[in-house]
Amino acid sequence: MKFIVSSSYLLKQLSGINGVITTNPVVPILENFLFEINDGQLTVTASDLQTSMITELEVEAKDNGSIAIPAKILLETLRNLPEQPVTFSIDEETYSIEISSDNGRYKLAGENATDFPKVPSVSDGFSVNISSHVLAHAISNTIFATSNDELRPAMTGVYTKLDATNTTFVATDGHRLVRYRRVDIVGDTDNSMIIPRKALMLLKATLPSENTNVNIEFNISNAYFSFNNIKMICRLIDERFPDYENVIPLDNTNVMTIDRGEFLSSLKRIAIYANKTTHQVRLKISGSELQISAEDLDFSNEANERLSCEHDGEDLEIGFNAKFLVEMLGNIESDKIAFQLSAPNKAGLIVPVEKDENEDILMLVMPVMLNTHV
Repeated sequence: MKFIVSSSYLLKQLSGINGVITTNPVVPILENFLFEINDGQLTVTASDLQTSMITELEVEAKDNGSIAIPAKILLETLRNLPEQPVTFSIDEETYSIEISSDNGRYKLAGENATDFPKVPSVSDGFSVNISSHVLAHAISNTIFATSNDELRPAMTGVYTKLDATNTTFVATDGHRLVRYRRVDIVGDTDNSMIIPRKALMLLKATLPSENTNVNIEFNISNAYFSFNNIKMICRLIDERFPDYENVIPLDNTNVMTIDRGEFLSSLKRIAIYANKTTHQVRLKISGSELQISAEDLDFSNEANERLSCEHDGEDLEIGFNAKFLVEMLGNIESDKIAFQLSAPNKAGLIVPVEKDENEDILMLVMPVMLNTHV
């Protein structure tokens, strides 16, 4: 089997799907790319069993065939070659691969393609089309709030619920929650799924910068995304997502409206002086003033700042994990945010004041109990 392809074109396509390959995978063959040639079309697959990514490109080839090629050594070779046509010659008896370029020849050992795990197909499923910009936005707005706790697998992904009026994306780690809703994505039938964090990270990294259509198909066990010449299939998380609607407080009588940039900058500075374990910052809202303070008694560090805000409600003092607030505010685009609060022991809600007419975003953060030391 022999084929010729541009070195930089091949590198670009492989770099798009390489993120799925893990070091020390469960099955050693997964350290390889699966190359399959059919009528001058090269299909390359990378997989970690849970998620598979596939890219297709045109090559110059007379024969059909397949081979598994070690990913790391191939990528490093291509990265260090100047742009030029390279020829792959594969001995299908011994699985040896020879790459010839203007610079020289490189020999490496491949593996039998039949040992590469089969990629699941999504049949009898549902489908929806979505713009890549909207999808990237939905991923960015939720993925940071997913959990790393493998004991609670449902929280390690983003819950996605489609119905006839909107699509809701929800992520939570038990300390904070993000609900991102779009009215410009609707499904023919009501469906829900939990998409794993890794698959979404890979998807976000691969989505093109120019807006394109992404076709999503899914059934009870897998989701399939395709755009341009890339396809991704991932196994869905088969767990029950927590009943998140019940956690969102409705009676928030305290509303503070504040400039997001100023609030975020202030939190970043104050957080430097917070306890390194709890990251606790104290917010004291009185009248139209917000006082942000933090202290680390172990090191006698403390800091406080005052910001002006609009405030509707009783004076209130409440504690939060600064890391969570910084991350949430960093993922909102609005210049102003409304912080909706009810009591020092109840969750606070952060909502953007200005937003796209097609989206609705709500971020919830649990408070931390303030120590009474003043």
